[in-house]
Amino acid sequence: MIEAANLVKRYGPHTAVDHANFRIENGEIVGFLGPNGAGKSTTMNILTGYLSSTEGTVSVDGLDILEHPIEAKKKIGYLPENPPLYPEMTVREYLFFAGEIKKVPSGVLRGRMARVMETVGVQDVSGRLIKNLSKGYRQRVGLAQAMIGDPEILILDEPTAGLDPKQILEIRDLITRLGQDHTIILSSHILPEVSAVCRRVLIINQGVIVADDTPDNLAKRLLGGSHIILRLDAGEGAVSDVLAKIAGISGREFREPQEAGTVELVLEAAGDVDIRRDIFRAFSAADIPILMMRSLDMSLEDIFLHVTTTDAAAADAAAIDSAAAAEADHVSTGDGSDNSDSSAGNSSGEEGK
Repeated sequence: MIEAANLVKRYGPHTAVDHANFRIENGEIVGFLGPNGAGKSTTMNILTGYLSSTEGTVSVDGLDILEHPIEAKKKIGYLPENPPLYPEMTVREYLFFAGEIKKVPSGVLRGRMARVMETVGVQDVSGRLIKNLSKGYRQRVGLAQAMIGDPEILILDEPTAGLDPKQILEIRDLITRLGQDHTIILSSHILPEVSAVCRRVLIINQGVIVADDTPDNLAKRLLGGSHIILRLDAGEGAVSDVLAKIAGISGREFREPQEAGTVELVLEAAGDVDIRRDIFRAFSAADIPILMMRSLDMSLEDIFLHVTTTDAAAADAAAIDSAAAAEADHVSTGDGSDNSDSSAGNSSGEEGK
């Protein structure tokens, strides 16, 4: 279980994360969504302990990530958007290196490597240099790095960024399988991917959590209840007479018919009442053919646009991103040693992450 309580991150006058509160239980696969500059990556970096918060706390199975960093980070595997890979290493060398940094016991490390490589599908390229791998395989190696410490929680930031459609499907299937044994927080701009994989979504906008529920429940709340689209082979008068006899209908709206000689309308059900069977029986008794009956649903794209579209312009997004990058760079370089090596080492192998 991972919990954020009153999480705030400020960069000078800019608030990147504004009192975020959420709790993710063991075994959940949660999509974490937001527009560019909304505070999504900043929040994920705070959850992993890579950045500190200005206010608030993050706890992992009851362990505060700042007060008990090593114990908490052992429970987390992190795949950032750009995997922290060493291109001159082979896959096997890199995973051995990552396992040693994460203090995997030497007696179990090689067995763990074999299991993780088989799980993510890189055993056939384990002897190749990382720089010679395709983008899809590099993402898999990055995921293997996140798993080498045998964490309970996986935090994946844009794991399919830059992949082709076939690679996206492969990584999506892999995440689904991993969800059987792990708690997963998945950030992605590919919303159909989130819909296919995640049972719950968190949406952040301008640093504020604006939605937290299943996609179905969010759609019902935004629509104001359940809605049914009907197309019937009858006139409006006959349809209205039948509808008057059906309990549980709180509203109706006739639409321009898509077929000549038909009636098309949207019915709103009172609360969460399922009125489809009553509709079918009523129109069957009236000998009126139902040509189409389906639920009016909001896609995750519709929900995302609805809760993130505001009149306020995100004028400070670039400044926030720049400040976040500067602080992350400062954290990763530490004593001022070479930037690229320190950054990659800190991201991939920070103790217990």
